[in-house]
Amino acid sequence: MKKKKKLSIALSSLAALFILYFILINFLVSAALVPSFMEKLESFQRISDESFAALVQTTDIKTNRQLAKKETEEWLKTAKSKKISVESQDGYTLAAEEFYAQNPSHKWVLLLHGYTGWKEEMFPFARWYQKQGYHVLAPDLRCQGESEGDFIGMGWTDHFDCALWIHHILAEDAHAKIIVHGQSMGAATALMITGDEELAEHIDAVISDCAYTDAYSMFQDKIKEWFHLPAFPFVDSACLVLKLRGGYDLKDASAINAVKRSTTPTLFIHGNADDLISVQMSKDLYEAASCPKELLIVEGAGHAQSQDKDPETYYDTIASFLEE
Repeated sequence: MKKKKKLSIALSSLAALFILYFILINFLVSAALVPSFMEKLESFQRISDESFAALVQTTDIKTNRQLAKKETEEWLKTAKSKKISVESQDGYTLAAEEFYAQNPSHKWVLLLHGYTGWKEEMFPFARWYQKQGYHVLAPDLRCQGESEGDFIGMGWTDHFDCALWIHHILAEDAHAKIIVHGQSMGAATALMITGDEELAEHIDAVISDCAYTDAYSMFQDKIKEWFHLPAFPFVDSACLVLKLRGGYDLKDASAINAVKRSTTPTLFIHGNADDLISVQMSKDLYEAASCPKELLIVEGAGHAQSQDKDPETYYDTIASFLEE
């Protein structure tokens, strides 16, 4: 009887530990991928603050950023645009801003923001592209900005959502020549599009600015940095819980697997002082890519700061790449 009682206590303890572990993993998934939950925990603000602190704060970057902000604000006063929306396959309303070229054009660009970002962050790029004769579509990725959603997609669910925006562009202009320009998670999303043969046939080129190789590797790093926990077994457990709750696995969100299949001309850009996503990730993506490709490493630029560190080289390189 004593042995049975001890066994019963041991099993109950194991069950309790399992339940607590499952609750912890659910908490971690929500704290990293559900903005509404992140805001309640203030983790959204904490991650934003830590990300800002990791940026390079040199005078030239600050000056160029302020100038771009001022020019964008002036441009927005006269730029012709409208807000549009589509419904995702799983029933969420996704929002975007569409800007029109000043003259008739078949050139289009789809601008994709980063993790915990919003479409307005991409408006300085929208201003530049519109001046080059492009129509611009800048969406809020799911669960961010004005778009609905359950979990941040880390590029995976987002690249399916982008199919809706691509088809929207083609419905407006059957002869559209579409460029996809993304930053950070938006860049990883763009690369995942190129790995999807059905979507990639509609894309002329991709500008990938500071993309990560895959979401699984990113979370292995960030779970240590943000939550002070070891990658194993927490990230693999999070993958399982996310699959059950959000319908996708972090291992699905692999830009590096996508570029191995890609035939879409791709310009990879990264700052060599990026402390959030290592410049090595863009180098690895460039090496793995099977498509026509180019690599631009901007000296002294932090995460998503290449256009502020050296705007002339940044935009001239893009223009030359797209002309080719």
